Amino acid sequence: MEQLHQALSSKSEAFIEKENKYGAHNYHPLPVVLEKGEGVYVWDVDGKKYYDFLSAYSAVNQGHCHPKIVGAMVKQAQTLTLTSRAFYNDQLGPYEEFVTEYFGFDKVLPMNTGAEAVETALKICRKWAYEVKGIPENQAQIIVCENNFHGRTTTIISFSNDENARKSFGPFTAGFIKIPYDDIEALENALKSTNNIAGFLVEPIQGEAGVYVPADGYLAKAKALCEQYNALFIADEVQTGIARTGKLLAVHHENVQPDILILGKAISGGVYPVSAVLANNAVMNVIKPGQHGSTFGGNPVAAAVAIAALEVVRDENLSQNAAYLGVVLRTGLNEIASRNPLITLVRGKGLLNAIVINCDENSDLAWDICMKFSEYGLLAKPTHGNKIRLAPPLVITETQIHECLGIIERALNDFR
Repeated sequence: MEQLHQALSSKSEAFIEKENKYGAHNYHPLPVVLEKGEGVYVWDVDGKKYYDFLSAYSAVNQGHCHPKIVGAMVKQAQTLTLTSRAFYNDQLGPYEEFVTEYFGFDKVLPMNTGAEAVETALKICRKWAYEVKGIPENQAQIIVCENNFHGRTTTIISFSNDENARKSFGPFTAGFIKIPYDDIEALENALKSTNNIAGFLVEPIQGEAGVYVPADGYLAKAKALCEQYNALFIADEVQTGIARTGKLLAVHHENVQPDILILGKAISGGVYPVSAVLANNAVMNVIKPGQHGSTFGGNPVAAAVAIAALEVVRDENLSQNAAYLGVVLRTGLNEIASRNPLITLVRGKGLLNAIVINCDENSDLAWDICMKFSEYGLLAKPTHGNKIRLAPPLVITETQIHECLGIIERALNDFR
């Protein structure tokens, strides 16, 4: 670490030290201090330019500081920023109409962050279970998957198996059954184990777990089982949604329409905190006035920004770009893997991808490789120790993909 700090400029060092002194130490960032972003690029405080291969965990799918999205935010921020939901405003209704038609649902419940949206979906699911399905009060169970990542609120970490996120934060919330991911038999066994199953919460691809892509057919079979046992299929598409995997939603690869859809991150293009929970009337109508809400949820700026961000996805064909360039990227990564044994596996869909490094999860090798990436002008971050997520903004070009593959191979070759 000492050598690392010696390589930083005094300007970068000062910003990092200020965060260390005054901020809670709840993250472990790569030691790069950024001050500007545009499209697929970011620049640090010393003017060095990088390719962004994390995209703020897929929040900036439309690229950094997209002019249409930023323009919508500035225009609305100069007109009306917040009314709370105590009053109507002229932006929310048009946004609700737009987003429900865009994704094919009757209603939306607007929130701000991904974790808030997950919490909202859990509450809706439970209320539906009691008032529609007829499960006895306080006995509803929701099935979740091992190695999930849905956020870090107390309820959500109650069904996480990441001990770093759980230790010393209990007691935890009951009402969850945990099963292996990508295991249809385990799902059916859980569904038929009790009459009190309210729903199944699942990531179509487990991003934080290292971009774990389930077997073909898993999502469609899971949805069919939920229908068979009258349980809600809840898709957490906070990271996988909004064109990231080559379809508007990752569940669309298997023609699945969730009962509850959770969105966040790229629904705003990364310029403002926006999240949403969508469902049809038969589910969403269980929520009545005063039962759930947020001061900022559905604020005018969020509404204007989200419309602009979703229009960019549609008008710039970002789903198609992600689908095509994802194949280009994985093909190139597999070619590198054939020449360099440091990569043991390449996996992903669209432009949500990961390489698994030939080391155990407790090794620093993946971190060191990411440091070398940054030295050569590309920013990525390890997840679960030995996996490196590679997820550039969806506005990237094929020429840029090939340039980045060159950076990745050059960095990896330094460790041979």
